[in-house]
Amino acid sequence: MTGRTRETEFKLPGTDGGSGTGGGTGTGPRTGSGAGPRGGVPELGHTARRVASQVRQAWDRPLTAYYVVAGSALLIAALGLVMVYSASQIQALRYGLPPTFYLRKQAAAAAIGVILLVCAARIPVRMHRWLAYPMLAGALLLLGLVQVPGLGRTVNGSTNWLSLGGPFMVQPSEFGKVAFVVWGADLLARKQHHRLLGQWKHLLVPLVPVALLLVGLVLLGGDMGTAVILCAVMFGVLWLAGAPLRLFGGALAGTGVLAAVLITTSAHRVSRFACLGASDPGPNDQCWQVVHGLYALSTGGLFGNGIGTSVEKWGQLPEPHTDFILAVTGEELGLVGTLTVVGLFAALCAAGLRIAAHASEPFVRLAAGGVVTWIAVQASINIGGVLGLFPIAGVPLPLFSYGGSAFVTALYAVGLLLAAARSEPAVRVALEARTKGGGRFGLGRLRGRRG
Repeated sequence: MTGRTRETEFKLPGTDGGSGTGGGTGTGPRTGSGAGPRGGVPELGHTARRVASQVRQAWDRPLTAYYVVAGSALLIAALGLVMVYSASQIQALRYGLPPTFYLRKQAAAAAIGVILLVCAARIPVRMHRWLAYPMLAGALLLLGLVQVPGLGRTVNGSTNWLSLGGPFMVQPSEFGKVAFVVWGADLLARKQHHRLLGQWKHLLVPLVPVALLLVGLVLLGGDMGTAVILCAVMFGVLWLAGAPLRLFGGALAGTGVLAAVLITTSAHRVSRFACLGASDPGPNDQCWQVVHGLYALSTGGLFGNGIGTSVEKWGQLPEPHTDFILAVTGEELGLVGTLTVVGLFAALCAAGLRIAAHASEPFVRLAAGGVVTWIAVQASINIGGVLGLFPIAGVPLPLFSYGGSAFVTALYAVGLLLAAARSEPAVRVALEARTKGGGRFGLGRLRGRRG
């Protein structure tokens, strides 16, 4: 029975035991509360289909993904600034610094990042492509300088920082991520234009060797989390470029063997895997950070204890403003706060995937997909580590955790997503129409009427 026939049948009167006349052969509409539980099902289904249709129509509008990317990213960054301040005050006081020390540094990075975001969103896509090789060369140079004695700095066991003098340091691996996304998208787009991607050597070379070079330089510093993200980005752009499935089977097997070797040859990494699902600190408190992260999340309840009231950040939870900022968020803002952050990331990634899916240019599709892969994988690793589902990898929560290099590059990546969206003709037309109309609220039309 079709949906239309079913709906007509249930609208016949006299079948609900109400005040209708006859035995159910009338033609008037069926009303009343005597319809029973079945009476509301067709109407409810019709309403659900109508709402779903309206949501799809809104989602398919040209500017929806553009505004969702911009709005969700800026909301994540704004909430992140609040939580960085809240989570870092005690850490700053412990080192004899002003309580706003980390907030000021993060705010400065945010100002630089927002400028980069706006510039990246406004410049044409072809300019991003022109910057691909200089960005990659710069990232490789910085990663090489990290290994120079006296220039590289070791933080929490990873030599992944480059000193700029005084308290200022940069993390070149963060620039390596965005450089690899732009360069890899440009490389594969050029090869697709010349119809070379059907050949294995053109599909894999030089993309895979350059990726392995970046991964090797990052692993020299001991940062396995960033190496995993770079591998994920490589697989992501290869998937979007149309690489065959058998390639991923072999590549994943090789990556798994390499990861197993790297893990088993490091006692520090083995100890992190031993803390998966831990509920107590264990011998020598090796799972201290994971367990206290769970304590922070569990004590927050539904709505949290309030901004600034975290107990775990008073020395119990290491790295409360970086790797485990989500745990402090859960303690202070509760389940609602943490789900809001996760929901904003989901919206950002969904809108980014829509931009990639609707892109007509290969570079736009590959760059947008690479950015989404980067943000989604890094966020998943960080959140999974806080929940004890993944080993702690030492990677920040994008756009949210403290860290100037990570913050600036993530904001530039969001600007690249916006530039990708603006490259589509329908989006350009809609933006021009909105600008001529005075923006979202139609101020231009209002001025025209007054004139």
